[in-house]
Amino acid sequence: MKISIQGEKGSFHEVAARQYFRDETIEIVPCSTFDLTLMSVIEGKADFAVMAIENARSGSILYNYTLIRESGMKILGEHNLRVVQNLMALPDQSLMSIREIRSHPIALAQCMTFLNRLHGVTLIESDDTAASARQISENRLEGVAAIGPLIAADIYGLSILARGIETYKKNYTRFLVLGNEKDANTDGNKVSICFSTGHQPGSLAAVLVRLAELDVNLSKIQSVPRLNGDWEYMFYVDLELNPDHDMGLIKNMLDNYTTNLEVLGVYNKGDKLYES
Repeated sequence: MKISIQGEKGSFHEVAARQYFRDETIEIVPCSTFDLTLMSVIEGKADFAVMAIENARSGSILYNYTLIRESGMKILGEHNLRVVQNLMALPDQSLMSIREIRSHPIALAQCMTFLNRLHGVTLIESDDTAASARQISENRLEGVAAIGPLIAADIYGLSILARGIETYKKNYTRFLVLGNEKDANTDGNKVSICFSTGHQPGSLAAVLVRLAELDVNLSKIQSVPRLNGDWEYMFYVDLELNPDHDMGLIKNMLDNYTTNLEVLGVYNKGDKLYES
């Protein structure tokens, strides 16, 4: 089974993919962008995609909401990963010898309490945590360290100089598992939808009131501008269902109160929080 991810081997996306498909033998298909991650599945180069959608500290990745809707792909599952950041370098290096630290800007931002205690160290932003580790390994860069998951150190033969350097220990990222429409689920306790409403006062409130009347728990709502020049917004909403909920009834209500309604996926809620 082939799983496409954004980033190189050894990234947090790979950690999430291997944990989610832990009972399967998988091959990771690295992609440089989120667009190419989904295109790999559409073109048959991968069976499924794993893609980050939000982080507890930095918030939602708005572009990915639009990307999922426009791709026509369906959400098949979700995976919650507690992000543990680690400082790594060549095996013969020490923390005192490090003069440069490279990583993705979000990873650097997540570790600033630790990094601010270091002196004479330059921080370099890169496109990917795992790519920084790979570059250090391939080029035998002395005095240079990377920040990333433990799997990156294992893959690229680096030593861990400091573990768990992230500032907030309750930092997690939610990943979505995506596939073609033929693989879409019909059962699950969570549904992701998107829709738009009119500009009349109370249009969105009416939808939320009706959902409350149907005893549907709305666990997330995110607005994303529609790029049509009319200042319209798409609302992306996650609904948590009980076994006695009638999805047909919910959909009929939404049809009456919204426009451009789409069901992005039916899947089971990722209740467990895994550690990277």
